[in-house]
Amino acid sequence: MSNTPDDEQPPFTVEVVRSTRRRRTVGAQLRGDVLRVSVPGWMSIAEEERWVATMSARFRRRVSASRIDLPTRAAQLASRYDLPTPVAIEWKGNMASRWGSCHVQRRTIGISDRLARFPDWVIDAVIVHELCHLVEHHHGPAFWALAHRYPMMERSIGYLMAKGGDLDTDVD
Repeated sequence: MSNTPDDEQPPFTVEVVRSTRRRRTVGAQLRGDVLRVSVPGWMSIAEEERWVATMSARFRRRVSASRIDLPTRAAQLASRYDLPTPVAIEWKGNMASRWGSCHVQRRTIGISDRLARFPDWVIDAVIVHELCHLVEHHHGPAFWALAHRYPMMERSIGYLMAKGGDLDTDVD
């Protein structure tokens, strides 16, 4: 295990793998909450630490919820799929069992910040799903007809199921 600089801890742990096969390049993969950084076996500790810091910074940016302006993105998706825009939409850090929620009466949407590390098309699917609740409050055929305007909806549902849950089945 290797530590990252103290100035900003990443939302993952870092594991360094020294490889005798790797000759010149450094690679990194984020698997769950572990960033695995592969370095050549000959690399010095100082150079390894530099690469760990570089790769951690790259992946930290990727998983940062701030990389997506939710109000702007929701407005774009609402316009594209002919759905209403919410009064407010924001990242939520306290959503342990849901990917998103819609408070229909207030017309507000919360999106789990756990989604921030997922591909944009998955985040978009969750946003569209919640926007659909502003029209259809329950998961009936009319709701799913709206939700499937988003062409990647089925694929996104499968992706989220593989990650430990599907799109919300309840409305707040």
